[in-house]
Amino acid sequence: MVRTRARRGIRFADKTPDVVENKPLGWQAQKSATTRTQILEAAITCFTKLGYARTTTTRIAEQAGLSRGAMLHHFPSKLDIVRAAVDYLHDKRLRAFRKAVQQIPDDVDRIKMAVESYWKQVTHPMFAAFHELAVAARTDPELEAILRPAQQAFDHEFYKTAREVFPEWQSDPEAFDLALDLTQYLLEGMAVSLLLHEPDERIARLLEFLEDQLRALRPS
Repeated sequence: MVRTRARRGIRFADKTPDVVENKPLGWQAQKSATTRTQILEAAITCFTKLGYARTTTTRIAEQAGLSRGAMLHHFPSKLDIVRAAVDYLHDKRLRAFRKAVQQIPDDVDRIKMAVESYWKQVTHPMFAAFHELAVAARTDPELEAILRPAQQAFDHEFYKTAREVFPEWQSDPEAFDLALDLTQYLLEGMAVSLLLHEPDERIARLLEFLEDQLRALRPS
């Protein structure tokens, strides 16, 4: 199992600087960054559509609209693409989560809005791509060696972000940790179930149940 609950002292070690940072770039650097992003987006699409085992550098190049040689200029191997794609994927998920919850007004039901926001996150193709990699890593030591530290870093940054955007919970850290774990495990498990089942009325019932449990945990 790749996922761990490490939440302190870990940072993203190998982000792709030309993809995730906002530094001014020259024309050639901008072109290179755009191409790299194009490749990473194509890789994530392939993981979702084809599965990890059937995703090859040739398939990724085709999806990106590049020659295989042009792609290998940026990423010499499939594992190099996977390593960069995992960091890129996690960074996109974190930024989307932060943006969604920071836009929740103070005068609305913040718990309901937060649950709805995270449910949208885990039903997005980005989460399906991550889940595909997590399943494949169970029997692929090279992929597991990439995914485990990246997931630890993601968990740490996700936890830190959640603490920042929900300061009203900070008077009771234990309740906050329980609320966050309950939300993540329940919603992510539901999202995995939807990979094989059609959504039905049970989804709304479980979301309402989760909201009620979070309200019960919320500090006075």
